Formats: sequence, C-alpha cells, structure tokens
Amino acid sequence: MKVRALERASAGGDGRERSWPGGGDPRGPRAEVLPGPGGGGDVGGGGGGGGDADPGAGGPPPAARPPELLSALRAAGELGLRRSEFARAVQLGLVRPGSRAPGGAARFARAELDRVRACEGYPRTLRERIETVAGADAGARALGTGPSRFTRLARCGHLTPVGYRINRYRAVVWLYLAAELREFATREPWLLSGAAPPGDREMLDAKADLRPRRWRGRHVGLLLRRTADPWERAAVLASVLPEQQVRQAVPDPAERIVLAALAPPPPYGHPQVPAAAAVAGRLLLAEPPDEVHWYRTSLDFALTGARGRRNSTGERGQSNSTGERGPT
Repeated sequence: MKVRALERASAGGDGRERSWPGGGDPRGPRAEVLPGPGGGGDVGGGGGGGGDADPGAGGPPPAARPPELLSALRAAGELGLRRSEFARAVQLGLVRPGSRAPGGAARFARAELDRVRACEGYPRTLRERIETVAGADAGARALGTGPSRFTRLARCGHLTPVGYRINRYRAVVWLYLAAELREFATREPWLLSGAAPPGDREMLDAKADLRPRRWRGRHVGLLLRRTADPWERAAVLASVLPEQQVRQAVPDPAERIVLAALAPPPPYGHPQVPAAAAVAGRLLLAEPPDEVHWYRTSLDFALTGARGRRNSTGERGQSNSTGERGPT
C-alpha cells in the first residue's frame, strides 16, 4: 500500500505543556526561514520595446536565489571542526541543519555557518561547548576527583552522558561534556568528597546504573527539540520502545510504517561491527518498567496530536521531513 505524504505541521502535539526526560522543550523550535535576496515592486504598464525587464523601472522582480547548502563534511571544514566535533555540535543544536539532499544526507545553509562564526568568542566558545571526555579516568580529572567517585556519581544519575562508544572488549565507554563536569564541580562540591548521600548508597546497594537511562533521556530530548512535525516526534518516542510496546500503541500497520520511515538513525559513532552494534543497540531501548511506561505514555500523547493533524487535513503518511536529524 502506498502511503501518502503528511503535511508538515507547524507545531508538535496538541499544545499542552509536558515534562520530558533529558530536558529541553518537547515542542521544539519552529523551522527558521532563510530569506532570499531580491525585492518586489509593482509591475508597471505602458508601452515600449521588447527588451529585458528592468526591475528598477517597474519590471518583474528577479527570482529569489535559494540559500546555498553545504554537505556536512564541507560545513565541518568551514567551521574548523573534525567530523565528530561537528556531529556533536549538530546533536546539541549549536549548528542547525537545513533541508536534506535528495539522497537523504544532511545539508547546512551558509547563512547558518555565518551565524555560528558570528557568535561571541568563536571558535573558542564553540569548542568548549562540544569538548567531551571519555571514561572514568578522564572524567575524574575534569571533575577534580577520583575515578571510583566519578563512576559512583555517574551511576547514581548525578552526571548525564552525552554519547558512548564500544571499546574492543565490548564494554560501553561513556562520553561526557567537559563543560558540564566543570559546572557540576563548581555547583555541588560537597559531592566530590566525603561519604555518599543515603540515596546514593541505596542505589549502589541495589546495583543500579542510571547512565543508560539518563543518556536516553537526553538523546530523546535533543531529538524532540529539532522537529515540530507531530509524526516525526512520535517516531522519536517510538524508537526507544520495545517492538511489542509499539505494536500495542500503534495497532494500524500503515502508521507503524510511517513511524519506521521517520525513525531517527543511531547517533553518530554508533558501531557498525555486529558484535559491538549488538551491545550498543541495547542502549537505544528503554528497559526499566517505569521508563518504558513513561515513553509509552508520551507516545500515546504524541500520537493523539499526530492523528488529530491527520484528521484535520484528511491525509496520512510520511511527513515532509526537513532532515533536522543531523549528519549521519
């Protein structure tokens, strides 16, 4: 069955305020329209010869030139960033993608790169915001404490990873924003020494590890901020749920096809080797029952808005994605 294209929505959901895991405004910003050059002016009448129209003399306005769009690789080079650094900047919303290429690759408007370069302190401030540290040893140095304490703080949810990688031993190595670690050390120095708080001790006794859950919350929150399309937002939430939960929430096979087509790709750096990909794949899905319930409820809420949009337009199918998922 051929699925017709959804009309792109101007706002996500049904407009109610809602708290989302990982922070960020779940409604997302409106898409920014880049004005093209060229002016207007009334078209003048009068006789005359058949030469080229003169816009200044009342002729038709020149056609607006579309914004120049660059590939992710070229955009990274123009900002002086490595590919991984540029991907992190896109992930965090510091560089906003434009429309996607016909093949699906992300593209970036030159005007957006000019905006980033015009920010105060560029490029130093940009690099500071995207700098990451990997693992407990590097994280502990940035935090000014020992590796064991750093691991305890991370496992108990005081620190939120921004990414991950799988090492050659198939172990997860969590990545953290260096700026956030420094801010945490300034904001809560009492947690860097002394005995662990009672709540932390209870979680440690229960062998809890909140790092995957905290990363998923941040990952979903950042993705939701980058689109206002109600079906794309529903697809983000469905992507972290087990398949059985998605089938229960979305019994219509045609809707599941739409959500699968709009599902965000794995984050940049997700391993391609099957053994490592299997380890990383488990990080992408909610696991604790209360977390699954949270995303299932959020998906139901998002689908209500998406279906309402469909009913108001009489259309159902894949939305007109602007490709705001970042470089892949």
